[in-house]
Amino acid sequence: MFKQSKWPKTLIFEKSTNGRQGFQVPKLSALENSLLEKAKKSLPKNLLREKSPNLPEATELEVVRHFTRLSQMNYGVDTGFYPLGSCTMKYNPKVCDAAASIPNALNVHPYQPEESIQGNLQIMYELSNWLAELSGMSGVTLQPAAGAHGEYTGIMILRKYHETQNNQPKKSEIIVPDSAHGTNPATVSMCGFKTIVIPSDNEGCVNIEALKASVTEKTAGMMLTNPNTLGIFEPNIKEITKIIHEVDGLMYYDGANFNAIMGKVRPGDMGFDIVHFNLHKTFATPHGGGGPGAGPVGVISRLIPFLPVPTVAYNSMDNAYYFDYEHSQTIGKVRSYYGNFSTLLRAYTYILRLGQSGLTRVSEMANLNANYMKTQCGKIEGFKVPYGEKSSCMHEFVLSARKICKETGISALDISKYILDHGLHPPTVYFPLIVPEAMMIEPTETESKEVIDDFIDVLREVSNLAYSNKSDRIQKAPTNTSVGRIDDVKAAREPIISYRMLKELQEQ
Repeated sequence: MFKQSKWPKTLIFEKSTNGRQGFQVPKLSALENSLLEKAKKSLPKNLLREKSPNLPEATELEVVRHFTRLSQMNYGVDTGFYPLGSCTMKYNPKVCDAAASIPNALNVHPYQPEESIQGNLQIMYELSNWLAELSGMSGVTLQPAAGAHGEYTGIMILRKYHETQNNQPKKSEIIVPDSAHGTNPATVSMCGFKTIVIPSDNEGCVNIEALKASVTEKTAGMMLTNPNTLGIFEPNIKEITKIIHEVDGLMYYDGANFNAIMGKVRPGDMGFDIVHFNLHKTFATPHGGGGPGAGPVGVISRLIPFLPVPTVAYNSMDNAYYFDYEHSQTIGKVRSYYGNFSTLLRAYTYILRLGQSGLTRVSEMANLNANYMKTQCGKIEGFKVPYGEKSSCMHEFVLSARKICKETGISALDISKYILDHGLHPPTVYFPLIVPEAMMIEPTETESKEVIDDFIDVLREVSNLAYSNKSDRIQKAPTNTSVGRIDDVKAAREPIISYRMLKELQEQ
């Protein structure tokens, strides 16, 4: 097993050695010095530095090696298999990055006159229309900066709708399944509603009788993803939406699992009223890392007046695109400017490159890969598919390590650490909460059978070791990574999140 020979154990500041240089700034000419002094005098004194910044002194080679090795310590979908269930860690095509790097994308400013950014506005307008068509919605906002932000925007639209119908404060509850993403109940609370959790049935789907018992005149709506977090398509979805609509509730579609259904079925046709899209999940834009994201929201026609302003519109008389602020009952802006344009451009490129048939193929391959993995993993001793074992799943499935844990002491967490030693990223573990020792696995559409088989072989190896009394090899993992097994509880309770905190602890 390959292991990098020397991982950096210090920060670049700690590598600093007096006198070392990686770049020399040319000396200023007499004219340049004169201009510099004049500029200093024009600046307020509180903005002038009294001394030079404390920058590290290192050679170019030291800097290049340091940051290159730091990048090698990281793990991403470009470096290996990343079956993180529910998060949909898709490969980001480089053609999309190239499109987002063109000067007219990089150098545009949101306050430019509309006539100078017609191409950019056209992209936003067409992307909105494509997302609306894919989801069966009538209008879309591109403002939200992430999936959770999209949830917030969607539920605020739901709230505004009920306010205009004079349903508030009566409509105070939103129903959420027990298998839902954690952001769902958090969003419900943030928007001022009470979460009503309903249990799943024996098949892992919404318990219809429990739903009927939970729906009252207080029900403002329901948040649901379909297929659900177990990778199972809700067979009673039309009945579910009918139950909510009968009490003037709205159906909210959590778009986290949209990658499974493109070109096959649309949330709008299922009866959903509001949809959010995770562009980083379904449309292959960069995922997380604290950078700019995008979580557009689509709505049915009667909810368009509540969308955040502005949206992008087209004037056929002038053959021009423009920002439309004429939404009479808007919830207002939910983000500065109009969304993260470079992220939206990547999604636009992805859709344009694949087309309708290509997007459908994406979902077909994602579902095929997941079903192959589910079938193979379910045969391994100690593992079980608790829901949908004998039926098809969609783009992901949940495997339970409860049996192997009970019989050998090897937990889902131990298994995930062992997987790291094989150059693979572990799946999501311990979610959804309704599955004990859960391992939520999503291969996506781009992985080959050979890579998927490598992952399956590691689970077989785990089973063989555990049942042959060699569990210690698993419980010591990982040993081939830059950082060994950490104390998860201590890391959560006593986090060290800055260099200053580290230095203070070292000096104690």
